[in-house]
Amino acid sequence: MTTIPTPGVKPGAPQLSAPRLSTSVLIAIVVTLLAWSSAFIVIRGVAPHFAGGSLAFARLLVGTVVLSLLLIGHRWVRPTVREWVLIVVFGLSWFAAYNVALNISEQSLDAGTTAMIVGIGPVLIALGAGVFLGDGIPRWLAIGAGIAFLGVVLIGISSGITRIGDGAGVIWAIVAAVTYAIGVICQKPVLRRLPNRQVTFLGCAVGAVACLPFTGGLIHDLSRAPVTSILGAVYLGVVPTAIAFSTWAYALSKMSAGPLAVTTYIVPTLVVVEALLFFREVPAPLAIVGGVVCLVGVAVSRRRSRAPRTTIGS
Repeated sequence: MTTIPTPGVKPGAPQLSAPRLSTSVLIAIVVTLLAWSSAFIVIRGVAPHFAGGSLAFARLLVGTVVLSLLLIGHRWVRPTVREWVLIVVFGLSWFAAYNVALNISEQSLDAGTTAMIVGIGPVLIALGAGVFLGDGIPRWLAIGAGIAFLGVVLIGISSGITRIGDGAGVIWAIVAAVTYAIGVICQKPVLRRLPNRQVTFLGCAVGAVACLPFTGGLIHDLSRAPVTSILGAVYLGVVPTAIAFSTWAYALSKMSAGPLAVTTYIVPTLVVVEALLFFREVPAPLAIVGGVVCLVGVAVSRRRSRAPRTTIGS
């Protein structure tokens, strides 16, 4: 992301707040948040019957098929070489690696704890933009990142990170947060010129191809999984993947990555409530404290030492 002064306003002068979001963008954000929070619950529910890789492959296969149908009747824009590179990285990181890591994490961590760790993604997005896109790393961003990291450490301690098992789930959740951040950073520039439906479809297709090595595992799991778990895998491909990634891409094409990423802070809270309702799962007390610390770190990272500026993706 690149930060620029608002057009027509002198540098250093007080600047106007960002324009209000349209109803369609707000609806897209709400759909995305609800669908993604439900994904943590469904993944946790089907985890006993699907390995992390095979579940990711099933989800991406279904998602690719649905997204291809959503492309019918819409124009196709040929990506440039640079855009293809960004799309491939976007697909490998956010669709393939993220899904595999998230699924493995939830095999040992409860859904709420996993969501709280993945919730540090927006901070990582800001740090990545500072390092790789030349935005720099403001003081409050560095402080916020440090606080968020402390929160992850607390969650790790509460989950027994020094042991094999639950501790490994924390590591996989961190991998999911990192690959999520990489995906957003690579996705935003492509949405400048390419239709959001096309970008989402290509990213999902790349992720599905990357998961082809899990074909044998998926066939094995499908032969043993109950119908409810198979339907859960289909749900993951249709709602949190095809629909939610499309609404996310639409919103991202209409606003900057930073402010949009901020809206995902509510996801961990939604997941904790849903996990309590469906599984009677409650994160360990220290994990809850760690999650709160993570959210504080994210909030601190959004502070600005100077007058606010309009942010656009890069």
